[in-house]
Amino acid sequence: MSLVRNLTVIILAFGGVLSVNAAEPVKVGILGLDNYQSIEHAAFFNNPKAEENLSGLRVSVVYPVTSPDYPKSAEFTQMWLGHLQNQYKGDPNFKPIEIVNSMDEFLARCDGVMIWTLDGTRHLEQAKAVIKSGKPFFIGRPVAAEAKDAVAIYKLAAEAKVPVWSCSQHRFSPGFSGMRNHPEVGKVIGCDVYGGFATMNVPAADKFTVALHSIETLYTIMGPGVERLSCESTPTAEVVTATYKDGRVATYRGIKDGTVKFSATVFGDKGVSTAGIYGHGVPVKGVVPTDDKYMGYGGLAIELAKFFKTKEVPVSAAETLEIFAFLQAMEESRLQNGATVVLKNLWEPAK
Repeated sequence: MSLVRNLTVIILAFGGVLSVNAAEPVKVGILGLDNYQSIEHAAFFNNPKAEENLSGLRVSVVYPVTSPDYPKSAEFTQMWLGHLQNQYKGDPNFKPIEIVNSMDEFLARCDGVMIWTLDGTRHLEQAKAVIKSGKPFFIGRPVAAEAKDAVAIYKLAAEAKVPVWSCSQHRFSPGFSGMRNHPEVGKVIGCDVYGGFATMNVPAADKFTVALHSIETLYTIMGPGVERLSCESTPTAEVVTATYKDGRVATYRGIKDGTVKFSATVFGDKGVSTAGIYGHGVPVKGVVPTDDKYMGYGGLAIELAKFFKTKEVPVSAAETLEIFAFLQAMEESRLQNGATVVLKNLWEPAK
């Protein structure tokens, strides 16, 4: 009989019963509970009936750090903590998630880390501890509150050869990611993205989150390579025009007033099509599906499961730092009354 890796096979000679015990799942730790996504991803990985592409992982430990500088951090943490402990309590195979009170305890009890703390100003400090442990990790948006901290995280991780990545969940929403090779669009020449844009009266940690979902959508469809942009700001919208090095053009309309929807119009060498809407699939003959399986955070969860099993990052440091450079240039252009700003190369210092 051939041996199967990671399986223990016991054959009971008289009863003819075959018992197969699967290998222990990858233990994932959650750092910070004030972001609702922490609860959603724990539900994906700890679901006893998880689909194959989400199986083989388990959220085993949580370190519920909070931020006194972030509104409602402690309140959200307490709310989600109780929810987390009761997600699958009725299941006979339920294993309580450990709650710890120190980084050392936390890192000793997991194989990989998801940083979900909302306060981006604390991500660099938290990332340093994870990098020192050598464990692969993901940082929920944003990577950091400032570009220099994002560069520092990727630099330290690269030097230590620790896999790390970050993105908005919009990157893996099928209605957006599927537009890059859409048969009715062909090669993407440009796109007009639209989505929400909060007012600028937000905590420092939210500096790069108010537009991040839509900018991530823009990069999902168009890819990296933006050379310069300009940003017009009015009480009703932020409108960005981005020019790529190869001459392609993309726009972003950040909606401040009126109904907020997240989607795009995509221009290609074969045709023009609206994109899908967040959580749903790609359009067919211009019709956007809304009665298909809702993915929401599901696409990101699948990529996280792959990552913790393979340690291969699906979004490069260079692309993520270009998105930061985009957001930085967008802010500079706004302050300069819509002047064109060339993107800085933030990745070079990280090499």
